[in-house]
Amino acid sequence: MGTMIELGDIVLEVVRKDIRNVHLSVHPPTGAVRIAAPVRMTMDTICLFAISKLGWIRSQQRKLREQERETPREYLDRESHYVWGRRYLLVVHEEERAPGVELNHNMLVLRVRPGAGPERRETVLEEWYRRELKVEAARMIARWEPLMGVKVVRFFVQRMKTKWGSCSPAAGTIRLNTELARKPPECLEYIVVHEMVHLLESTHSERFAALMDGFMPAWRVHRDSLNRLPVRHERWEY
Repeated sequence: MGTMIELGDIVLEVVRKDIRNVHLSVHPPTGAVRIAAPVRMTMDTICLFAISKLGWIRSQQRKLREQERETPREYLDRESHYVWGRRYLLVVHEEERAPGVELNHNMLVLRVRPGAGPERRETVLEEWYRRELKVEAARMIARWEPLMGVKVVRFFVQRMKTKWGSCSPAAGTIRLNTELARKPPECLEYIVVHEMVHLLESTHSERFAALMDGFMPAWRVHRDSLNRLPVRHERWEY
């Protein structure tokens, strides 16, 4: 966590890094603002830079606030759910056997024990999404490792409330948001490559952007597509 500064109604996190230039970013889904600044740059200079960018910051935050939200899920028959960017209709089967999930044409069949309520149905479905994401992410990581010349020591799939993924370069690990199993595969691949590039460059520097351009020239298209897609109905806290 960096230093937090307030400019009117906007709160910014300032993180000092061993970089030459200042970098400003507004992160989905909440519009959190982050400035990566050179270690020697004074706070006054950083504030003046941020003030000069307030119009752009507000514009980016407005776009994120207007992003479509999914309606709350009740896990009932005929409800819409998404798997790898495709829409499926939920069909709930109550049976006296182990819970499970399967895709059948345009239907997402959720099998639960009789009397299972919404919370239990959600748990079964979320575990299935997690398993699906683990399989697909493992395949993508194995494909990209030799192309990028890096090794992912371990990856984790979990519910994340502020980002699509993260990387710990020192440990060689990456984390992926379970929600990516609901998005098109190219969105997952973009996040996988993004986090793997952090094994080569830990910051979002010019070198990071250059590496992304080299490995995945259309990464900005995939990033923008992911950020335009509906996000879960709950309020994500920064």
